[in-house]
Amino acid sequence: MRLAIGLLLGAAAFAQQQMTIEEYEPKSSLVVPQNPKTRAKYPFVDIHNHQGLMPPGQVDKLVHDMDSINLRVMVNLSGGSGDRLKQMVESLKGRYPDRFVVFANVTFTGIDEPQWGERAAHQLEEDVRNGAQGLKFFKNFGMDLKDKNGRVHVDDARLDRIFDVCARLKLPVLIHTAEPRQFFDPIDKYNERWLELKQMPGRARPPERYPSWETLITEQHNLFARHPKTIFINAHLGWMGGDLAELGRLMDRLPNMYTELGAVLAEIGRQPRTAREFFIKYQDRILMGKDSWEPGEYATYFRVFETADEYFDYYRKRHAFWKMYGLDLPDDVLKKVYYKNALKIVPGMPKTGWPN
Repeated sequence: MRLAIGLLLGAAAFAQQQMTIEEYEPKSSLVVPQNPKTRAKYPFVDIHNHQGLMPPGQVDKLVHDMDSINLRVMVNLSGGSGDRLKQMVESLKGRYPDRFVVFANVTFTGIDEPQWGERAAHQLEEDVRNGAQGLKFFKNFGMDLKDKNGRVHVDDARLDRIFDVCARLKLPVLIHTAEPRQFFDPIDKYNERWLELKQMPGRARPPERYPSWETLITEQHNLFARHPKTIFINAHLGWMGGDLAELGRLMDRLPNMYTELGAVLAEIGRQPRTAREFFIKYQDRILMGKDSWEPGEYATYFRVFETADEYFDYYRKRHAFWKMYGLDLPDDVLKKVYYKNALKIVPGMPKTGWPN
């Protein structure tokens, strides 16, 4: 019997020694008040989402799921251009005109041709006539997009005509530039997203293939400054969620720049006091966004914004090994982040049915 017990204990100890860091999921023994939220306190606009073309029944299911979390208006940033844009608008807004907003996208085919910028600007105007309510730039712009001379810079002057159209038509431009700074850093023991990069090495941005993070971000800020009459929404907190003081200085310098929270809640939830002060100070220029459509994951956003809870899980292990803390935002700030700021800058939004 003793031998059998010894063998079992030895086997358990051996299994523990063989456990990898990916398998390590400690259960907290901390006992603190728990106030999970599965539905937003106020109706909200998700300024950052992506949907493809879908049949009517799938659109109905999407709206049902939106209702379950109090998501009043979803902004689909993957609208495309031309015929695809028309199809996307009809698919979503034709069935639920007040529940969706569709942003157009720029087609870069022919960018080396002399009149490309003018044609792209005219195409955007046509897309607006066909229902587009904003413009979205994907992350390939600046990192992977190339012309005959190499990389197309974020502040490339060939796009100036497009941004002038956006200023004239009061179209917001949501732009994703670069990636988290850690993806450009060495993948070593000092990189706090080492686990994510180990599991998903394709997310790394090595210097032999990509410009530096600083280069991309500087180009983006140059673009914002060159077009002061254009409203820009800097996606993902501009990848500056880990340095809110610097982000605040940028917002002070660029009053035409808003920002949103897609896929960066992990940064906010680990610095509740600093983040709360930031949200209160810049409450008129922060927008609610999620990025990927997973209805159950929104609950962590609601809990961070609406409660004072301590030490609770983020919704994805690979983005953060740390815990979240609630900001307990004041109601007037919460309303601005959830819907008032979006109503202010996105044309054609439904104006009725929102709380005061």
